[in-house]
Amino acid sequence: MDLRQLTTLVAIADHGSFSAAARAMFTVQSNVSGHIARLERELGVVLVDRQRGGLTDDGVAVVDRARRILHELDDITADMASRGNEVRGDTRLGAIGTTARWLLPLLLTQVGSQHPGVHVTVHEGNTTNLIPRLVGQQLDAAVVHLPVDDPEVEVEPLFAEDLMLLVHTRHHFSDLQSVTLAELAAEPLLLPPTGSALRRVIDRAAGTAGVTMRTQVEVDGVRLLASLAFEGFGAAIVPATAVPRWLKGDFRRIAVPELPRRVVAWTQRRRPAPGPATRALRAVLREVVAVQGAKQPGVHVGTEAFPLGRSV
Repeated sequence: MDLRQLTTLVAIADHGSFSAAARAMFTVQSNVSGHIARLERELGVVLVDRQRGGLTDDGVAVVDRARRILHELDDITADMASRGNEVRGDTRLGAIGTTARWLLPLLLTQVGSQHPGVHVTVHEGNTTNLIPRLVGQQLDAAVVHLPVDDPEVEVEPLFAEDLMLLVHTRHHFSDLQSVTLAELAAEPLLLPPTGSALRRVIDRAAGTAGVTMRTQVEVDGVRLLASLAFEGFGAAIVPATAVPRWLKGDFRRIAVPELPRRVVAWTQRRRPAPGPATRALRAVLREVVAVQGAKQPGVHVGTEAFPLGRSV
């Protein structure tokens, strides 16, 4: 087998078909088919299901190993290119949308300044889908919210953020500085879907307070929740980074002290170790959070950011 065959199989896994893999690799479909056919003959197994599309169980197993091989080769190249003080190489970062909206403009600007030889590819998603992609080596690191319980993943908390009520200035709560869960229980709210991570946090806090939240509508997507609140459709409970400090408009942030903070963390695989570009990205991210975190309303950094019983 050779690297072209492994690269082709990974491309099929990532893009879903022979034709899509060919487009991604800037080649023709016959070349893709040829590489896979030769790899299957050499291994003596069927790797791609031609009838239904996608990989067979054997194909999934081979792709997992192929990703590790290709990742190690990329790191060898990056290590050799990063001798001395200059870091070079590619890194693939996953990020939840709310945090990305606030943090990435600061992070990418700083990376470009400190490490112009580092190329960052950003993939937006939620924690539920980013962690499997990290473990599967489709990502080199991910910024997600906790908890993350996968034993293959190393976790470094970055900051904690308040969960707050977001309302339009026309809303009858807009003059309040803070509101209790008992007061919110009488108000239909824009909430995440039942069973989602954020909704479980809200419902657990409401249960502790002895109340039940009323739902105006359930919305799967924190940024969309915030957008609807901005437009005056209703009041929404969102994490603080859903509203970047630079954003101006006819809205109010209202504290809900009974809600716990959400903890956002850097995650990476324990093995193989991250390459130089990913290590450089992590170091810059720490700097940005340390300097800029306290400037974002509702974000808490430092040793007091994660008090006992407040991390979720």
